[in-house]
Amino acid sequence: MSSGGFLHRLLLKLPPETAHNLALAAIRRGLVRVDLRDSEGLGQTLFGVHFPNPVGLAAGFDKNGVAAGRWSDLGFGFAEIGTVTQNAQPGNPKPRLFRLPREGALINRMGFNNDGADRVASRLKESRERRIPIGVNLGKSKTTPLEEAASDYAYSFGRLSALADYVAINVSSPNTPGLRSLQGREALFEIVAGLRASDPDKPLFVKVAPDLTLGELDDVVAVAHDARLTGLIATNTTVDRSMLNRDPAIEGGLSGRPVAELASLTLQYLAQSCEPELVLIGVGGIFDGDDIHRRIALGAHLCQIYTGWVYQGPGAIARMIGELAERLRREGIPSLDRLRRSSLPLP
Repeated sequence: MSSGGFLHRLLLKLPPETAHNLALAAIRRGLVRVDLRDSEGLGQTLFGVHFPNPVGLAAGFDKNGVAAGRWSDLGFGFAEIGTVTQNAQPGNPKPRLFRLPREGALINRMGFNNDGADRVASRLKESRERRIPIGVNLGKSKTTPLEEAASDYAYSFGRLSALADYVAINVSSPNTPGLRSLQGREALFEIVAGLRASDPDKPLFVKVAPDLTLGELDDVVAVAHDARLTGLIATNTTVDRSMLNRDPAIEGGLSGRPVAELASLTLQYLAQSCEPELVLIGVGGIFDGDDIHRRIALGAHLCQIYTGWVYQGPGAIARMIGELAERLRREGIPSLDRLRRSSLPLP
């Protein structure tokens, strides 16, 4: 299967969730591989973990880690599985995934459908040897009251942290009632502190929404510093529809090209607000090597992709890596370190 190939075009004609499940099944079985481009000069070691290239699979595609050992076959430099919750749950009623092809966008209201922390942990223990880092994204079970969220995250963390190269705390999905309130300073600190008490050395990230005010972002940054987070992921999907020509009146989180500018602005603000050692992952509306170049220039250490990959097919990652490497050569930039933060305004 290749980018723009017949099978990819066929998948885009099927209902979105059906296409997703078929594609994931093929990847899990090793039926989808690509010819990898040269990524020399794009590798980096962050928080003690080596990333062969800066492009990762965003959480949401491999929710249960069924293909954890296969994502390097597609050219990814790392992959984030999940979102995983303490309790197995079916998610929201179908249909819950929608394409907006003219906008290069998706809307999802999946609702953290997953097999639960225990089953995902068992699967990861049995997965084939991994060639790239694997992160695990954790969320709150829908049935868990907000005031008990910290213990819910702590349970999943206890089951999965030893099996992951890093853990991401998802408090920013718009599809679990009340979840985004956990981005507040006190609630978020309680969650992070509980996980830090369990394993003070595990690399730990928080994924933020693109809809936060600057004051709310400041609270997240304060928690990141006070609780010694490894980094932040900017951003999750948005509930904003103002960037669309027409509101489709579909409830859920919007991803893809329309969120690119909002995600970039959030990333830039975090890069200007955080201590330099905090690792930033840029995600939202990434479709080509120039998009990756821009996010790194704004301060990202790594990038993630979901919607752009869905629309462009399996070969997209190798193409993006090639585009990024060629642009760096053309501009005489020897490393990602030299590119990083180069577009930030001077203080």
